[in-house]
Amino acid sequence: MTPSAPPAAGVRTPWEDLPHLVRDALAHVLGTPVTHAETQPGGFSPGVAARVRTVEGRRAFVKAVSAETNPHSPDFHRAEARNAAALPPTVPAPRLLGTYDDGTWVALVFEDVPGRQPHVPWREAELRPVLDAVTELSRTLTPCPVPTAPPAAESLAETFDGWRHLLDTAPAPTPAVDPWAAANLPRLAELAAPWPEATAGDTLAHADLRADNMLLTPDGRVVFVDWPHALRAAPWFDLLLMLPCVRAQGGPDPEEVFTRHPLGREADPDAVTTALAALAGFFVEHSLRPAPPGLPTLRPFQQAQGDAALAWLRTRLGPGRA
Repeated sequence: MTPSAPPAAGVRTPWEDLPHLVRDALAHVLGTPVTHAETQPGGFSPGVAARVRTVEGRRAFVKAVSAETNPHSPDFHRAEARNAAALPPTVPAPRLLGTYDDGTWVALVFEDVPGRQPHVPWREAELRPVLDAVTELSRTLTPCPVPTAPPAAESLAETFDGWRHLLDTAPAPTPAVDPWAAANLPRLAELAAPWPEATAGDTLAHADLRADNMLLTPDGRVVFVDWPHALRAAPWFDLLLMLPCVRAQGGPDPEEVFTRHPLGREADPDAVTTALAALAGFFVEHSLRPAPPGLPTLRPFQQAQGDAALAWLRTRLGPGRA
């Protein structure tokens, strides 16, 4: 399948544009000043994302953002710092080394994990170990080891009612909405309505698994990065959220992958369908919003995921219900 999603990319801030005060603070975290920084591609942060090396040869990964670039991004970095610090050492995620927060700039320093993002379009030889790693991640994080992680019903309360929002606010379906979805808005809103109960569980979910949020290491591991959205949900929730993106980036049919996957086989089919309906509504409704500052490809990326999620939902509903 040809990818339909644009690259997952924000407008990166060069390392050199960091204020001297921030760079001095990061030098304190690392022990010596940074002498080399290489901006990393992929991901929706509009700030700095760079592998760095210090005077003494120490390596790290630094991400930093200013409220002036995007007013919401600093809060995401703060949430990621809290979540990363609370993750058990058994979780395949980079260790947090330190932070800086002056109220405007927020910077995080992580260990540098040798590795690369999976290829897009997805390749079967890379997707297979990622799917295995998602299984292991769910097992490792059940029961939820982070007591402060919010349940999905709380964390997603403002975002997972997309169909209801479209139904209540749109005087007529916009041409950008899939014709089948536009004709079935009341039904989709009703189908998705019980999503808080459907997604409930005691697994810590990453809740944003995409190709640009994982690294394949030379020794065969899969390391999951970027944890600002972590929440408590059903064991299969991460798999469900990931597969529309995989499909939009040239991967296989999500229904086939989900039903063959250990987490999918153990899931309540009705709960999965309800959660998928809510996920599709989230992507579709958000794709219609104006682009956030510094994130020009976010809305087209969400539209591609919405298209994939809708197609998957129609498959699950079957010919008699789609």
